[in-house]
Amino acid sequence: MGEHPSPGPAVAACAEAERIEELEPEAEERLPAAPEDVSFDPGNTGYISTGTFRSLLESHSAKLDPHKREVLLALADSHADGQICYQDFVNLMSNKRSNSFRQAILQGNRRLSSKALLEEKGLSLSQRLIRHVAYETLPREIDRKWYYDSYTCCPPPWFMLTVTLLEVAFFLYNGVSLGQFVLQVTHPHYLKNSLVYHPQLRAQAWRYLTYIFMHAGIEHLGLNVVLQLLVGVPLEMVHGATRIGLVYVAGVVAGSLAVSVADMTAPVVGSSGGVYALVSAHLANIVMVSTSCCQRVLSMEFGRAVWLRFHPSAYPPCPHPSFVAHLGGVAVGITLGVVVLRNYEQRLQDQSLWWIFVAMYTVFVLFAIFWNIFAYTLLDLKLPPPP
Repeated sequence: MGEHPSPGPAVAACAEAERIEELEPEAEERLPAAPEDVSFDPGNTGYISTGTFRSLLESHSAKLDPHKREVLLALADSHADGQICYQDFVNLMSNKRSNSFRQAILQGNRRLSSKALLEEKGLSLSQRLIRHVAYETLPREIDRKWYYDSYTCCPPPWFMLTVTLLEVAFFLYNGVSLGQFVLQVTHPHYLKNSLVYHPQLRAQAWRYLTYIFMHAGIEHLGLNVVLQLLVGVPLEMVHGATRIGLVYVAGVVAGSLAVSVADMTAPVVGSSGGVYALVSAHLANIVMVSTSCCQRVLSMEFGRAVWLRFHPSAYPPCPHPSFVAHLGGVAVGITLGVVVLRNYEQRLQDQSLWWIFVAMYTVFVLFAIFWNIFAYTLLDLKLPPPP
């Protein structure tokens, strides 16, 4: 992307307040010693003036990373009373930030008066694209500015693009093999594929994940691809492949497990579990008018899935694929997914709610595993014959 003006100090401070790295040991040894001269703090209050702090910081600027220096200068200007506690400075540099320190950063940003990112003029096509992604995926203006100024397109959104290309490739291969592209699921040999989840073959654990590469037909694939590209790619550009991959895969696994518990006789195909996890997490995290397009696509895709499930099967007594995987994806999205997307810079291991939802997801997975081992026998279900 082209040149951008450097982010304002308060903008940098807001983002950095959640993710500043600890200085290397040798860097910590070069930090300025706590001021002992009473002229810095004549009242012995534990605070020094912001002007004094700025002078001290600039006198040691050669020993600090330039970006961290800008963050520290923003901190000096963030208090309304013109004073700063030396301990806040130490906490910032040692990554031991307190709630009061974070609150001071937020207060400083509330007083920041700068024009909105949407008002920027003369942007190139790539700059306008990144600005659009920022407004589509981030709810706070301060985060949008920080993302816009810092995004480098390295690495690119490879996860969602790779998954989408693989799904299209498998669909085309199956279409050629079956000689059918529309409603492939009605073909008598469709369920013989080793990637489809089938209740009689639930012991083959890979099927709980690989079913995403099989779709009911071109209409099914098309809707999922549209959602993955419109929602998944921008989300990955902001949050990274690790977070988005985690939500997507968690939604996929939860989708097939939900079917094995709630719709025990039905097979499962399609990537809707992962797609619905991403979209529901996004919609729950940021409510914007522009998301109405995604809501319409979601409604169409879910309606198609419900219709297909209850439509007379082309290969009785096995029903058509279940739509419950969609609901499993939604459950993951509005719990685990919202926590992942809530703050695109905050580390997940620092969020207590994250661990709560991880524990809930783990309990569900364990419950579904034991359900699949014992419930089918205890309930004496009549399952469709294996493909």
